[in-house]
Amino acid sequence: ERESDDDSYEVLDLTEYARRHHWWNRVFGRNSGPIVEKYSVATQIVMGGVTGWCAGFLFQKVGKLAATAVGGGFLLLQIASHSGYVQVDWKRVEKDVNKAKKQFKKRANKAAPEINTLIEESTEFIKQNIVVSSGFVGGFLLGLAS
Repeated sequence: ERESDDDSYEVLDLTEYARRHHWWNRVFGRNSGPIVEKYSVATQIVMGGVTGWCAGFLFQKVGKLAATAVGGGFLLLQIASHSGYVQVDWKRVEKDVNKAKKQFKKRANKAAPEINTLIEESTEFIKQNIVVSSGFVGGFLLGLAS
């Protein structure tokens, strides 16, 4: 048997990598600015629209698949329960669901600062890239409809 190959992995320090590769700073640095601004308004709208349409189309397909799986699973559970193959302790299910709700509320209250920060960063990104963002939203809605 082979021993652990821990020595065969190289650790990459991203801060050192960024210092050595100036293109990295131009693209991802603090003062890099939106790269998309280099293109015309029409190109920005098309880029946003195409990516939005792809995201909307995939979201629609995955959503249908997930809804079918959940609904089908619930239907099979009901048929099995009605036929006597499975007995469901609904009081225990209700108790567990209420417990999960309480835990979810506690975690949601703790995560509020991170969520607010994420919302602020997203809003700032959308403001800086309003043309691409509007194209993305339009394309996303078209993707959902197709």
